[in-house]
Amino acid sequence: MSRALSRPQILVIAAAAVVLGVSLGVRQTFGIYLVPMTLDLDWSRGLFGLAMAVQNLVWGAAQPFVGGLADRFGSGKVIAGGAVFYALGVIGMASVVTPAGLLITGGVLIGLGMAGAGIAVVYGAVSRAVAPENRTYAVALVSTIGALGPMTFPLISQAVIGVAGWAFSLTATAIIVLLLILLTRLFDHSEAIETGEPDLNLREVINAARKNSGYILLVSGFFVCGFHVTFIGTHFPGYINLQGLDAGVGAVALTVIGVGNIIGTYLAGESSKKYRQKNVLSFIYLGRALLIAALMILPTTEWTIYAFSAVFGLLWLSTVPLTSGVVARIFGAKHLGMLFGFVFFSHQIGAFFGAWLGGVAFDTFGNYTSMWYASIALGLLAALLHWPIRDQPMEHLVSPQSA
Repeated sequence: MSRALSRPQILVIAAAAVVLGVSLGVRQTFGIYLVPMTLDLDWSRGLFGLAMAVQNLVWGAAQPFVGGLADRFGSGKVIAGGAVFYALGVIGMASVVTPAGLLITGGVLIGLGMAGAGIAVVYGAVSRAVAPENRTYAVALVSTIGALGPMTFPLISQAVIGVAGWAFSLTATAIIVLLLILLTRLFDHSEAIETGEPDLNLREVINAARKNSGYILLVSGFFVCGFHVTFIGTHFPGYINLQGLDAGVGAVALTVIGVGNIIGTYLAGESSKKYRQKNVLSFIYLGRALLIAALMILPTTEWTIYAFSAVFGLLWLSTVPLTSGVVARIFGAKHLGMLFGFVFFSHQIGAFFGAWLGGVAFDTFGNYTSMWYASIALGLLAALLHWPIRDQPMEHLVSPQSA
């Protein structure tokens, strides 16, 4: 039975939702800058895609270490540092004039910022703040509210770009990101609850994770999620523009994905009360593969784009609370920031290839067809990988060290 949430727990959830909303909302807008930045600065889409790929790879590579710092020293301090790096990267993009500058600001700095003020640290804070039976629901609630960011930021950014240009839009965005520092004290409550879970040290947990086949499958499958969402988030507006549709359709499509994401993430949290999380993940990845196949078959019109976006939005980040929930179910919450960080690193390796290869495919073939077919194949693979995961709590999977 779920326990009622206390006021300190509600404050943590509220702060986490705002941080996640801004962090992911700003990230959702980067695809909108692809066309105006590459045109104004005479860059290839491959270069822009590479910068986004570097961003995601740095984010993923840093995540286990940043998550470990949050586990040890508290989430609030890490989120504050992440907000500073994030804001520096965004303001740097606004004034960038060289390809190297784009890779450093839009790639490295924003990647480090996302690691500190992104999913793994936020979810770790929330998971430690609530009782075990409330974890997946609380994380899904944070994701649901936080999904308002990806829903609203693309439209707002597109409107500001139309009025004042992409550089001003990025500058205003950097200020919003920096304001996240004001919320970090609320995360002081996230370490307060006693869970009664095994108090294993870091080395024991890492060894258990390394030998756990379910964890390895989860790490492998999450690669596909990163590939899907980053390829679509970065290149979908460009794909839409290539079909001869207005640039505004791309911004609306990303917003529609954000709206669907709110519903999908909430449904993911509700489904975790009745069904095994790893099975729901299999169906989500299968659904993605079938939906992309439908996009390839149906005629490309404004309304088919919106229909695809609405349904894909239901499957967008609904994987994240479920994946985090599987990790927490197996290993507990004490080291969740680090353990989910390793899973998330796999996600970001997929994100690297989704962003980078999307640009390479366009520069090579003049279209994104090969990337869509790759996305279908990977979706089917992920569905197969998640189904056999053993998700029993760790004490049932790790043999005692002594009699």
